[in-house]
Amino acid sequence: MERGNDGGWVKERFETKVKESAQVIRSCEAVADVVALLTQEVLNRLKRGGTILIFGNGGSAAQALHFSGELLGRFKKERGSLRAVALVGDPATVTAVGNDYGFEQVFSRQVDGLARTGDLVIGLSTSGRSANVLKGLQAGRQRGAMTVLLTGARCPDGDWADLVIRVPAEETDQIQEAHLIILHFLCQEIDRSFPDRQEGDEKRG
Repeated sequence: MERGNDGGWVKERFETKVKESAQVIRSCEAVADVVALLTQEVLNRLKRGGTILIFGNGGSAAQALHFSGELLGRFKKERGSLRAVALVGDPATVTAVGNDYGFEQVFSRQVDGLARTGDLVIGLSTSGRSANVLKGLQAGRQRGAMTVLLTGARCPDGDWADLVIRVPAEETDQIQEAHLIILHFLCQEIDRSFPDRQEGDEKRG
């Protein structure tokens, strides 16, 4: 391929990016044990009528919305809707709390009002240093919910949550790619564990 217009180099850079991402995803086998624990907690709490509260900033906020949408809607099969709330999707609440209490409180204030014993509170932070995410997890503990932090290798040691999953990556984009694999795996296992929608139930297009 001619490289005069940089096309060849672009192709090579894309191939390099794919290889790097594949290596990161493969390295997530190192956190398989803790992901298995998280999966069991998610399934148990949903089956008991608990709610999954999930939040993060930026790209992590988008992933939180994606995950809650898969539970409230569907992933790959028809099943009943499940209790999930992404605490990033209500701009009126987020801006009101941010304005009145400060941006660090945008998740903790919502968790304080919504979380209960039996729920699961998941915070996404690629650095593990997002103050609003950590405060949201702290509020979850105070409300008696189980807390989970999805983060990356740069996350400092600390008692941030009941379960901390540090994916073995340092670059923000690669950490987010690994988080998406974990979230999609949870969706897969939820599909496997909850019954199909019964024939005759209402169908929506």
